[in-house]
Amino acid sequence: MNVSSIVVQTVPKYLDEVVESLKNCGVCDYHMHDEKGRIIVTIEGEGVAEELKKLHVIEELPHVVAADMHMSYSEDELNDHMQVIENGEVVPRILDNDIVDPSQIAYNGDLKKKDLESFAKTFDKTQR
Repeated sequence: MNVSSIVVQTVPKYLDEVVESLKNCGVCDYHMHDEKGRIIVTIEGEGVAEELKKLHVIEELPHVVAADMHMSYSEDELNDHMQVIENGEVVPRILDNDIVDPSQIAYNGDLKKKDLESFAKTFDKTQR
């Protein structure tokens, strides 16, 4: 299942009409709008092809100037990421070691990608 947010743009004088059309079109869920004519809706589909069909329906509504997908969520992607998280260490082993001097660890913005095992081996050699 995919869920995507769509920003629909219309001219302010047609705002109420477009919001009503979106609510009644059957392909999206209306969430909010502003006075400038920007409207936020979400669409759902079993895949990208289904979502694109729904986006095309929205684009074809009267007085819609633009409809752009801004955020997409895929259940399959979430499941893949959850498996990585569940199978990984919450805290890298080297950081649980009370002997390690934190000032000796170079942080480059992502400890998951940092080669902490090499650091641990080097650290162990210097402590002997």
